[in-house]
Amino acid sequence: MSTTAPASRAAEILSRPVSLNGLTVPNRIAMAPMTRQFSPGGVPGEDVAEYYARRAAAGVGLIVTEGTYVGHDSAGESDRVPRFHGTEQLAGWTKVADAVHAAGGTIVPQLWHIGMVRKAGKPPYADAPAVGPSGIRLDGTEGTGKAMTQADLDEVIAAFAEAAATAERIGFDGVELHGAHGYLLDQFLWAGTNRRTDAYGGDPVARTKFAAEIVAAVRDSVSADFPVLFRYSQWKSDNYDARLAETPEELEAILTPLAAAGVDAFHASTRRYWLPEFDGSDLNLAGWTKKLTGKPTITVGSVGLDGDFIKAFMGESSQVASLDNLLDRLERDEFDLVAVGRALLQDPEWAAKVLDGRLEELGSYDPKALSTLS
Repeated sequence: MSTTAPASRAAEILSRPVSLNGLTVPNRIAMAPMTRQFSPGGVPGEDVAEYYARRAAAGVGLIVTEGTYVGHDSAGESDRVPRFHGTEQLAGWTKVADAVHAAGGTIVPQLWHIGMVRKAGKPPYADAPAVGPSGIRLDGTEGTGKAMTQADLDEVIAAFAEAAATAERIGFDGVELHGAHGYLLDQFLWAGTNRRTDAYGGDPVARTKFAAEIVAAVRDSVSADFPVLFRYSQWKSDNYDARLAETPEELEAILTPLAAAGVDAFHASTRRYWLPEFDGSDLNLAGWTKKLTGKPTITVGSVGLDGDFIKAFMGESSQVASLDNLLDRLERDEFDLVAVGRALLQDPEWAAKVLDGRLEELGSYDPKALSTLS
């Protein structure tokens, strides 16, 4: 472990650039995607552009936007979540990308389809059904959704590919595919929601087929050096103990087809980054992902804070925690980037303070103090 003073050590380690395919990210700090519902009509406005640009100007190297719905009617259930299709929506996103670049940052949109999480009658397309691998919700009930046909699968694959091509065309630096937290791609990956008996269901490799086909279609729709990121998790939005893989071997079976299909970097979502993923090793999920695939990885989960974000949703505050453990792992190359969520939400200057060695200026996270997400 380094004996360098904590402030200068953090600045030194986190300020190193990193390459994701053809993109050079100026430092190791990423902004985690956080749903905000501040885009009426699915259109990201000037306030959204300012929100992201403010954090880029303060030193965030890579911004991953909040989830944005791909062009499939069943993709979402809110008319205030941004969409990545439509003339007005894409004009808004173009301004977001331009603003972040003008502030010195890089940015990728997180492309999203919620699948069976969708509730009947919700906007933006009230008549659209919830769809998923088997028509089963995260709690195991069948609900009002339907199992996807081959035509449905093809439509969603095409929607992701079109969104990725659009992202490159309007000036984004890459894309992230949302395959985590129990949403559509994750519903195929997880045995709890994937009961299919065709080529898209069964063992872990078969359950990966749909996500791998999306990755391959996205890869084919963009330039060879355009980064494709894939976010995944073990846990689901209402089942924090759920696991895609109980062993490293099972995880390797899931990740290998995705890497082969064209994923350039994995964003491994955990609630607490410091927890080991499997018995017998201190590696976290991002660490195991890098070891098994050889791809760059992003870690996330209560970075700089002492409590996970689930408790924050319940109104609990979190105190500032030491970054020493995080920096030790970065020095060992366990992972390549660090995604920061709540800390950046409350303090847009978080990255600047860390990179400038001003750790004493970091504050605790108090959800009650957030009057606006600016």
